[in-house]
Amino acid sequence: MAEQATANTRSPRAPRRDNRREQVPAEPKQFEELVINIDRVARVVKGGRRFRFKALVVVGDRKSKVGVGVAKGADVQAAIAKATDVAKKNMITVPIANDTIPHDAEIKFSGARVLIKPAAPGTGIIAGGVVRQIIGVTSIRNMLSKSLGSTNKVNIAYATIEALKSLVPRDEWLNAPKKVEKKEVK
Repeated sequence: MAEQATANTRSPRAPRRDNRREQVPAEPKQFEELVINIDRVARVVKGGRRFRFKALVVVGDRKSKVGVGVAKGADVQAAIAKATDVAKKNMITVPIANDTIPHDAEIKFSGARVLIKPAAPGTGIIAGGVVRQIIGVTSIRNMLSKSLGSTNKVNIAYATIEALKSLVPRDEWLNAPKKVEKKEVK
């Protein structure tokens, strides 16, 4: 029995395998990454079919930046990594007023049409599928949305980004109330 106990335990002179001293603590992620969709796509070649994976990823900072990326890879992890890089390169800043958007917008991208509207406080995010996931990585808390036309997730994602990109902050509107600046009297 004593021989079995010593055989299962590590000897005091044996080096550790995980090198805990050399590990660097992981830095907190700046962006939240969310995989919306993964598709298996095939290319027909002489010998048969070659399968790859296409990933649709949304990246946001839970404040006002959001981006969408689509990429293909030989395996799922490679596709997600590539799509995340594309999303980070194509980030936009969304104008937010009182936890909602400043005005409504309707955008048509390819076959998909997306309608987004501001909502009163306490409404929440009323949106379906892809639009909800994209809005979820921003700081928008109240919004109404309707996805019309195509049900293609990639086109809906791009239409949503275009709709968010088309928003104009309230202070840049033509008839926006001017901010009163106090002038110093000398």
